[in-house]
Amino acid sequence: MNIRVLLVEDSQIALVLLKRILNSSPEIDVVGEAHTGLEALQLIPKVEPDVICTDLHMPYMNGLELTTEVMALYPRPILVISVSVQTDDSRNIFQLLDAGAVDIFPKPTLGLLADDEVFRNELINKIKILSGVKVFRKRRKLPTQNLLVENLAAFSDQSFARPKVVVIGASTGGPQALKELLSKLPLDFPLPVICIQHIYVGFLQGLLDWLAVGCRLPIQIAQPGDLPKPGRIYFAPEQQHLELDERGRFIYSDSPPVAGHRPSVTVTFTSVAKFYGQACVGILLTGMGRDGAEGMQAIAQSGGFTIAQDEASSIVFGMPKAAVELGAAQQVLPIHAIAPRLLSLLQNNFLDL
Repeated sequence: MNIRVLLVEDSQIALVLLKRILNSSPEIDVVGEAHTGLEALQLIPKVEPDVICTDLHMPYMNGLELTTEVMALYPRPILVISVSVQTDDSRNIFQLLDAGAVDIFPKPTLGLLADDEVFRNELINKIKILSGVKVFRKRRKLPTQNLLVENLAAFSDQSFARPKVVVIGASTGGPQALKELLSKLPLDFPLPVICIQHIYVGFLQGLLDWLAVGCRLPIQIAQPGDLPKPGRIYFAPEQQHLELDERGRFIYSDSPPVAGHRPSVTVTFTSVAKFYGQACVGILLTGMGRDGAEGMQAIAQSGGFTIAQDEASSIVFGMPKAAVELGAAQQVLPIHAIAPRLLSLLQNNFLDL
């Protein structure tokens, strides 16, 4: 069955070009067109789209308002295609993600072209990915993988070394998951936290600024030569791998992408596992693909503690699922339970201090 797409765009020229691009794929059907968010809301129950593609700035009801209404009334994967989701206006991006949009796709600043093969291929591929995204998270039954939560709860925290670092990897859906997790860490959190988030080039600082609003701990991009400090959150830079040297200091690497990504979650996880060994806690969050699975396995094999986000709370279960299938995830938890589990792990390990 083909992917059913609803286009919401107030520019007739852009609407025609987007329709032409999507109809060039034999796997996609444009089943509806709307010029405003209000029109789109009326169309959704009639055309039953699998994916909604919307502009941001539109009359009567803009893309942000539409996203909020859709997620309340007719939850669907939403892709925001707009010139207003560029690097100089990242505030829009994270407002949209916060409202429930799954992803954003910047329009070319010079305008849409029907023969732009790069834009065409990227857009079609993104829609194919979004068509498999589940946004009915609160209505879905817990998958069988969640049985691992209870089965593995019997793991004794005392069988693990006292943690000295936390490392977190995420991709699609990661900003929302990171916000949920990092906002629950207390001001006196005793470990450094190292994060790798797949994100469009130019948007990293906007992500950090957005996360900082609800986070008690300082957040920064890791700098080469710096030693990770307790109570700080570090993010891998854009377009470079983040690793640790033999003294445990941050270093950047221009080595080829791993699993299609640079920075790669697996590269950082493996490097941190090599330096910290069993004193490492690895957490793998929502994301497409399998980046981070082998890195989490490296942490587990070094004696560290590993947690994967569960399917029910993941926008895309690809990365955590790959880790579970490798046997690298010692616990599988919903996103809201990961920070409390981490804090309980630390509390139990620090009782004898």
